[in-house]
Amino acid sequence: MHKVLFLCFMAALLPAGVQGQTPKTRLAIIGLDHDHVWGLLNDIAQVPGADLAAISDPHPELIARAKRRVPSGVKLYADYVKMLDEVRPEGVIITTETDHHLSIVRECAKRHINVEMEKPMATTAADARTMLRLAQENHILLMVNYVNNWFPSTQEVYRQVRAGKIGTIDKIVVQFGHQGPREIGVSKEFAAWLYDPVKNGGGAVMDFACYGADLAVWLEGKPAKVFARALTLKTSQHNRVEDDVVMVLEYPGATAVNEPSWDWPYTMERIAVFGLKGSLLGLPNALLYRAYNMEASIGSPDGEPEPLPSLPLQQSNPVAYYVAHIRNHEPIQGLLSGELNVEVNEILDAAKKSIRTGKVVSLPAD
Repeated sequence: MHKVLFLCFMAALLPAGVQGQTPKTRLAIIGLDHDHVWGLLNDIAQVPGADLAAISDPHPELIARAKRRVPSGVKLYADYVKMLDEVRPEGVIITTETDHHLSIVRECAKRHINVEMEKPMATTAADARTMLRLAQENHILLMVNYVNNWFPSTQEVYRQVRAGKIGTIDKIVVQFGHQGPREIGVSKEFAAWLYDPVKNGGGAVMDFACYGADLAVWLEGKPAKVFARALTLKTSQHNRVEDDVVMVLEYPGATAVNEPSWDWPYTMERIAVFGLKGSLLGLPNALLYRAYNMEASIGSPDGEPEPLPSLPLQQSNPVAYYVAHIRNHEPIQGLLSGELNVEVNEILDAAKKSIRTGKVVSLPAD
């Protein structure tokens, strides 16, 4: 009896956060040569349930930079396989060149470690299908991170379309991109593979067409046909990849126009959805709605502002979402899911084939 009372007394002396505290989710990062990783470090720091245990990258200068940014307890490795074996994280965040995604997922799947990677999922649909199969066979989560998923406007576009606000969709127009990787000042390590047709799988078609393809599949499903044209406008740079693309996705009753480019005069992050009752225009910090009307213009030609929800951490922070789904054993959904992103890679494959041949490419039915 006295022993029980003593234990209860000692438990009462523990800090409130320690009693019944949910254990943190151990995470590891693979790759520092994708510039998005530095923003993800900030995201990790905002998530109480995330514990960054280790980072691996073969570049000594990037490891040195990371060491200055993370807590002293984070272990640093040059070899990610050694890191996986020694640290045994519950989830990995992959921020490497795209053509390395499959080999990393293979190593993680063997060890039953969940994986999250920066978009796009893979350089080819074949690799994407293999990754999804590995995740399913080994019962791990697979998440593909898109920055626009965390915009309140993106989530509200989807909700309002599903609620029938604009009626049946007949056109989607997605414009994503910026002035170009070199022009916006990406790191030399990032640029080294962004402009590589093997490591990145292409140029603007891989970097930004995945956004439009992902949004189109999310809103309207898999298209029947794909047609694409690509140009290299910055001829003085002597790049081996395209920097400007126009892609048309054909549906039985709708069209999606995808305009990824490294030649915009400023950052472009726009999705416009047109239906029989009106239109929605999603921007990073705004959503505009315009109802059907017969006049040439009314108020703003793009529509009037719609209120945007204030999103909780799990809907506005990719790491919070990832950790919550690991902890709760919940499937990854929507724009982030492996199933949807296999279809994105099928669209990108078809677009590249269309660019090579100049022909419309049909996609196989599911």
